[in-house]
Amino acid sequence: MSSMNTEMKSFIAISDIISLLNMSSGFLSIISSINHNFELAAILMIIAIIFDSSDGWVARKTNRQDDLGFGKNIDSLSDIISFGVAPATFLYSCINTTPGIFQAIIVIISLFIVICGVLRLTRYNVIAGKIDTKDFIGFPIPGISLVLATYYLSGLFNPYVALILSAIISLLMICNIRYPKFDNIPVIAISAILIVILILPINIIIYNINVPALILLLFCLYYLIINLIKR
Repeated sequence: MSSMNTEMKSFIAISDIISLLNMSSGFLSIISSINHNFELAAILMIIAIIFDSSDGWVARKTNRQDDLGFGKNIDSLSDIISFGVAPATFLYSCINTTPGIFQAIIVIISLFIVICGVLRLTRYNVIAGKIDTKDFIGFPIPGISLVLATYYLSGLFNPYVALILSAIISLLMICNIRYPKFDNIPVIAISAILIVILILPINIIIYNINVPALILLLFCLYYLIINLIKR
């Protein structure tokens, strides 16, 4: 092993650059949350999800050889920033400005998001390739970023509901419930269009409600709930 080539160029591939773009979006979301630019922070979390959804596809299309697990590690480390620290910082920064809520509760639930995110990603890496299933074990970690981002952008954001939702989703990330990989092409296509509308942004507002954000939120909550009911 002492003769191993440790130059970065021998490890990194195109798919890893996409993972880094995921991480960069998450980091910029954190900065935006700290600066109380919550709309931008929410959009950046959604952009991180796009990059996270793309890196695996690019790795397959480019026939990525990753015997040492470099890609898997960089993906997980990027995910914990974008879908652990970013939503936790978003939740804390956003709700911390709301009077009447005990700050300790906000801190605890924000920290809980990060802890459950780390646990979920670590378990995923440990069991990957060792169990015969194509399903996710526990709610997929990008889901909490998507829920919080679309909930905020929808215009219906309530800090108390956001705290409760975050606690529930965090628990579901580390549960043993199987969540099937989403392969409904029409819903994926509609979701992609809605995401583009949100990012541009093209304002489709009815009664102060951002319709694309609300539809995406409902899609995500349906996926979360229906698999609980089927259990």
